[in-house]
Formats: sequence, structure tokens, C-alpha cells
Amino acid sequence: MDFVKSRKHPVTRRSPAPALTATLATSLALALPAMAATTDAPPPATDAQVATAKRLPGVTVEGKAVPYKVDQLSSSKFTQPLVDTPQTIVVISQELIHEQGATTLTEALRNTPGVGTFFAGENGSTSTGDAIFMRGFDTSGSIFVDGVRDLGTISRDVFDIEQIEVTKGPDSTEYGRTAPSGAVNLVTKQPQLGNAVSGSLSYGSADQKRATADWNQQVGTNAAFRLNVLGQNSGVPGRDEVKNDRWGVAPSLAFGLGTPTRVYLDYLHVKQDNVPDGGIPTIGLPGYTSPDPTRPFIGNASKVDPSNFYGTDQDHDHVVEDMFTAILQHDFSEDVLLHDTLRWGRTHEDYLLTSFMGTAANLQTPNPGDPSTWTVARSNPNFKDQTNRIVANQLNLTANFETGTITHNLSTGIELSRETLGTTTLAALNGSTWSAANLYDPNPNVSTPLTYGPNGGWTRGKTNTVGAYVFDTLKFNEQWQVNAGARLDHYTTDFSSAVACGGRSGPACGNLATGTIVPGVDASKSDNLPSWQLAVIYKPAANGSIYANLATAAQPPGGNSLSFSASANSVDNPALNPEKSRTAELGTKWNLFDERLLLTAALYRTTVSNDLEQDPTTLLWYQIGNKRVQGVELTAIGQITKNWAVNAGFTTMHTSTSNGALSGATNGSAPAADGTNVLAYTPKNAFTSWTTYHLPFGLVIGGGARYSGEMQRGADGAIGTPKYVEAYWVFDAMASYPVNKHFDLQLNLYNLFDKHYAASINKSGYRYIPGTSRSGMLTANFRF
Repeated sequence: MDFVKSRKHPVTRRSPAPALTATLATSLALALPAMAATTDAPPPATDAQVATAKRLPGVTVEGKAVPYKVDQLSSSKFTQPLVDTPQTIVVISQELIHEQGATTLTEALRNTPGVGTFFAGENGSTSTGDAIFMRGFDTSGSIFVDGVRDLGTISRDVFDIEQIEVTKGPDSTEYGRTAPSGAVNLVTKQPQLGNAVSGSLSYGSADQKRATADWNQQVGTNAAFRLNVLGQNSGVPGRDEVKNDRWGVAPSLAFGLGTPTRVYLDYLHVKQDNVPDGGIPTIGLPGYTSPDPTRPFIGNASKVDPSNFYGTDQDHDHVVEDMFTAILQHDFSEDVLLHDTLRWGRTHEDYLLTSFMGTAANLQTPNPGDPSTWTVARSNPNFKDQTNRIVANQLNLTANFETGTITHNLSTGIELSRETLGTTTLAALNGSTWSAANLYDPNPNVSTPLTYGPNGGWTRGKTNTVGAYVFDTLKFNEQWQVNAGARLDHYTTDFSSAVACGGRSGPACGNLATGTIVPGVDASKSDNLPSWQLAVIYKPAANGSIYANLATAAQPPGGNSLSFSASANSVDNPALNPEKSRTAELGTKWNLFDERLLLTAALYRTTVSNDLEQDPTTLLWYQIGNKRVQGVELTAIGQITKNWAVNAGFTTMHTSTSNGALSGATNGSAPAADGTNVLAYTPKNAFTSWTTYHLPFGLVIGGGARYSGEMQRGADGAIGTPKYVEAYWVFDAMASYPVNKHFDLQLNLYNLFDKHYAASINKSGYRYIPGTSRSGMLTANFRF
């Protein structure tokens, strides 16, 4: 089978060093589970699809594709193939997404170990959308679409996505401000030369219904049109009342395909009308005890049914997302390419989500001997009416040239962006409350609806950023390379708000009545964010590399949400300096089996400085703390044989926090609830795998296994709640059969052994989101 290659970066095939290859293969084999499960296989490519070269913006690839394996990132900032890129990077291909029946970003991210939505929210609040944690840190603010930041706490569908690129470790040199853990970039589908129509119809457990279509039409000699559409109305297996209802349309035009100047015009519109999941009480989970010493029998109570829904029929999550992108590419020559991306985006979210805290006061037990009479107060309605907007332009120039005997692959550019945030504060009015929910048999149909609306509060945020960067890969000979890059971002953030005084988090009211709207934070901050990376790469063979890499990143106050806080213990306080991170990584990558399989192994350590710490004597906060996560990550992606494909990864994440020079200080970033000095919401070990096998008569079978180790929650004053969630294994399976060359049937089975586990937990430990129960999905795929 031909291998995928970058036209500008041809790879000379050469045998790897035998000893090193054997060591890597053995290590990765030990990481594979005894039982692997996967879902269905993608439909085979038609002759026309194989013959047509595929062109992503900024990348040209040709030849037959290897299942799951992607050799080049979409961004022109990455000038080298993945095997020579000195950083842990996992690319989740469209084929893998299709086989697993994944529909959202968070479902697709299960294909990279240690990445997930492990955090269910702060105390009474609840996280929604793609609340991603990776390598110990919240990465929700480091999500990008075609290299441009994507704002909003929404769930992103993958119906218009070609591949998902997960870069681990500081990424500020590539993307600007990012989380210490790295970034996630979604690459959209683009028009191609040639004509094709494909789509799918799916039906599954919990009345899941979904339909997609993808139409590509060549127009003339060098232009093409592409349209992707989506419709979905689905329940969630194992969860009552929770619903995912969305539709989307993504038209795009391309001009100049196959010529030196190419233009892509893309538009995305998605509308969601969901019922969000507020989770269920942790009563009965390991580690749970009574929150009330006078009622110890609560600690002996049985688990609640994981299907229970503690919200009401008023709960909703309405999302409208619009995005327009214009991409210009021009080849001045084979060695000089100009790339410009212009983006306008807007996301509006309006939700009401019932949350609760199972405190002693909120848990009522009128008949201690009859749990059917027990209730939990629906005490925390969560509201959001928020609009995020972005206007950005990214100009990039890549050039290949030589200075003496040194070959340079240079990438440089400037980026301009304006991001804005606007919220209207919603609140329960006139003392309106919901009735309590029966603990073991909650009813969402409340007799008296909650009266809520704007209370006069609001927030406004704006961040303007100007960035400039330069990367260069210097090739001294066939064995030695140096990759160096530097970036400088200058940002200005303006933020103002009006808030209700009193309550748990509002300012003091003085002589005013509680709930009176008063000025909140009114601040502006401007600063520079320098970042850099430096790597040395040694290539013992053309199909492998060994590298050492150092890189930095920074996150300014308000950088994740554009919101400032007046709280002294918040990293979003404008008086603070940016949090800074530094990563050292030592790794190796190898293309094996005729370039069909990519094996990687890396040792890494990330350290975050400027963390907040509290002096136990003065109770003042200082930026002198540090956080650290270190471990190993192994991956295997591609084909072992012509018919056997695999995607597998294993990682360890050993975390710690330090208190700087403050003896006896309490860590301001909330260490684990069990008192250990580790980062919360971070499993120590994680594993993921997916494999498929093509049988001679066309049937494809496969399966996958996922493991997440024990995970600590954050620390607060909650009494009696679990301090951690248990480790778990989950197994999935699939089968696919081609009825004819235009039509195939695909069956996905999830959580085969119906494992009950906590997918995420909130900070106080009162609530958790249960993992998806055993379920199935039948899909009919068609293509012409």
C-alpha cells in the first residue's frame, strides 16, 4: 500500500535501528490490553477517491491513506512530518471517528489517553460542553478550529470535521495563550476536485436518532462546492430526560484548486436545543459517609439509580453557533507559500440547569427507616445568557532555503484578534424556588415553575491581541536537526461588570438591600506574553527520530474566560501576573511496516509557576507556588498488517504541588480532597485502544478498551462526600458489512459489560456524572 506523504517533505525509506525498534515495539505491546474492543470500520475508499489527491488547507498529501494514521498536521506552522515533529501529538482521523460512531469532540477525544471531561463543576455549579482536562489542567479555553481560537462552553459536533489534532505540552508558540497541558485543533472538511455524495442514518438506544450528509461537487476545472449537514434528536443511554437535539449546516466553496492560488470560503451554522445533565448524588459511592453526624444512617444508604434526573422540565441548553472563515493560499514557488486565514465567529448560549448540594440542610429524611420519603433540595439553579464573538486574521509565510550546508524550513507570521464576551445575569426572582426532589424517585414535572429573569446584572469583556512568531527547522545533515521557535503576544483586556450584592459570592451590601445591583469589577490589563521552544532531533534512520524538547506557555488573568475576578484567590484577578508553564520532553518516533504504523514514546515534565498560595499567618495570597505533572506516554497508530488497524495509547500522570516559601501554607489551587499534594481530576494512569480487522468476505469486526485510573476531586469544606472516584475499564465493539459498493451497515455496541462508573465528579463531591450505560447504535452508511 502506498504511504501518505507531504509533497514538500518526501521521506526516504530506510530500515530502523533494530535494537531500538524492538525495544519500542515491546514496550507498546505490553501497554496493549489482553482484550481489545472497537466499533465499526469505515467504508472502503472508491477508486475515484483513491485516485484523487486530497488537499487540506496548507497541506498536500497523496497516495492511499493508511487507516487512522496521519503524517502531517494541517497547520503550515508545522513544517515537518509527524515523525520528525519533536512533541507528543495525537491526530484523531475522520475514519476513526466514523468507526466509533463518535458525534462530539469529547467522545472523539477518548482516543487519546488521559484526556476527558473529568470535572463536573464548582460546588453548586455544573460544567457543560467540552470541559476538557488534559495532563492535569483545564484545557477548555485552548480549543481551536483551523488554528483559530473557538470560544464558548458548548458541545462541539464533529459532522464537519476532517481530523482532530491534540498537541500535548505548552503550545503558546503555535497558538498564543494556551493551557499548560496543550491544545486541541479541529480541522474542518474542505471542497475537493471530483464529485462524491455520502451520508449516514443512525438509530440507537435511548431513542437516539441522527442523520448526516456530505456532498462534494466539482464546478468547472478548478473550483468545487461542498455541503455537510446534520440532524440529531437523541436521548442519552442510561440517563432519564437528558437530550441532545441539534441540527447544523456547513457549506463551503473552493476556487483555484490545483493552481498556485487557492481560496476557501467556509460557513458553519449549528443550533442546539438540549436538556443538560446536572448529575446524580454520590450517596452510596465508595467513600461516602453521612454529612450529618446526628443522622449516621444516611451514610449507609443505597446508591441512587444512575438513570435518575434531578432537574426539572424547565431545564434547557440553547446554543446558536455561527462561523465564517476565508482561507487564502498562494504558492510563490515550490519553496515559498503564503497562507492567510480570516475568521468571524459568534456563539450564544442560554441555559437553565438544575444543580444541587447534598448538604445536611438539603437532605431531608422525614422517615429515617423509609428512604422512599427522603428528599434533596433543588437548591442551585444555574443560569447562563452569554455571547462570545471573535474576529481574527492569521498571516503565515513558509519558506525553504539553504545557507551554506544548512537547510532551513522557516515558518513566520503575524496574528491579530479581538475576542469579546457579553453576559446578562439571570436569577430566580421574588424568592422563587423549586420543590425538593425525591431522592430515589425524582420527578422533573414540578408543580410550580421557577420564576426567573434578568436581575440587572451584566458583564462585558474584550481582549485584543497582536502576535508575531518565527519557527525554523535547521537540517545540518541527514541525522541532525534543530527546531527553534519564538513568539511574542501583546494583549489588552478590558472588563467591567454589574453584580448583585450580598449572597455567597457578591460584594458587601452595606446599607443596601441584599440583591441590589452594584458596580462589580472594572479593570483593564495590558501585557506581553513571550514564549519559545527549542528541540534537537537525531535521526538514526530516515523513518525514525529521537528528540529532546523544551517549550514554554503562558495564561494571563482572564485568559481562559475573558472574565476578571475581584477575588484575591482567583487566577483571574487582574492584579496578578500570568501563570507560566515550562515543559521538558524526551521522546522517539518511528514509522514501521512500510510506513504504515507510527510508534511514539515520550517522557515529559510540565511545571507551572506563579501559582497562588496563601500565607497561613497573614491570610494574604502570593504567586509563589508551583504545580507539576510528569510521566510517560506511548502510542501506536496505523496498520500492523494490510487488514489489521490499531489506535492505542497509554500514559502516566504523576502530579504534585508545592507551597513555595510559605511554611504550612495551604495550596490556593485546591489540592486533592484526601489531603495529598496532587492535582485533582487527573487519573494517574490512562489507556485507550481501538482495533479493527477486515475479513476476506468484507465483514469488518473490531473493538476498543478504555481505562482511567483512580482520580481525586478538589478540596473544599464538604462533609461526608467521596474524596475520589474509582478506576474503571470500559469495552466497546463494532461490526460493519458492505451490502454493496454504495451501502453498508454498521453496528456499534458501547460499554459491553454495563460497567457503572463515575465519568466526572464536582469539586464538593456531592454530584457526579455517570458514564454511558450499555447501549447500541445501528448505522446505515451510503456513498456515491
